[in-house]
Amino acid sequence: MPEFLNFLTQNWLNLVALIWFLICFKGYMLYAERKARTTACLSSIMHLYRTEWMRRMLDRDMRMADTAAIANLERSVSFFASTTILVLAGLMTLLSYTERAITLVEHLPLVRPATPLEWELKLLVLLTLFIYAFFKFTWSLRQYGFVSVMVGSAPGPADDLDEKHLQAHAARIAKMSSIAANNSNVGLRTYYFSLAVLAWLINPWLFMAMSAGIVYVLYQREFTSPTLKTLLMSTEI
Repeated sequence: MPEFLNFLTQNWLNLVALIWFLICFKGYMLYAERKARTTACLSSIMHLYRTEWMRRMLDRDMRMADTAAIANLERSVSFFASTTILVLAGLMTLLSYTERAITLVEHLPLVRPATPLEWELKLLVLLTLFIYAFFKFTWSLRQYGFVSVMVGSAPGPADDLDEKHLQAHAARIAKMSSIAANNSNVGLRTYYFSLAVLAWLINPWLFMAMSAGIVYVLYQREFTSPTLKTLLMSTEI
């Protein structure tokens, strides 16, 4: 117990930095999810586009273009899932060369001296983030697979369903597609926050600044970006 208290006393700044990071990471995830329910943002607007897409898909007999678009989305998520595995392998290797890594960065500006134990704990945090991202990407892949099945089983124009049933089918498929996209988006956000953890290897203060900066960048892109404004533009003349 005294050794543990001594470790906390010597690393209080790292502990504060980690708590601040977790607040930024989880806090932004919760904030973005709740704000999307009441405010126009990339995720909420894209859900409207997906609903319109699926409604038009139901009017087509030939749906090769729709399945090709879904396959393209799957490839994008698959790329990040594969990349995450490579990153995890690299981090596992780096754990074996902790002292050499410390020697390489100790002469850089702003670097705060760290013990091998501190470095290993920081790398473990980084490993945890990428494992979390991997699970999100692979779950997103499975959900896009479900979307493909739903598109394949969707009724066609010859079934002559009423508008209420068609809207219900389109809403279900669009919802599943949005869930898949949101899981992929969480994985991408985790990549952004992982960059902040890299700054932790240099300096805890830089780590905290980077964590706040990542929140700002994500907010700007998802809630106030030119991309969002373009998606919100009316097609009416």
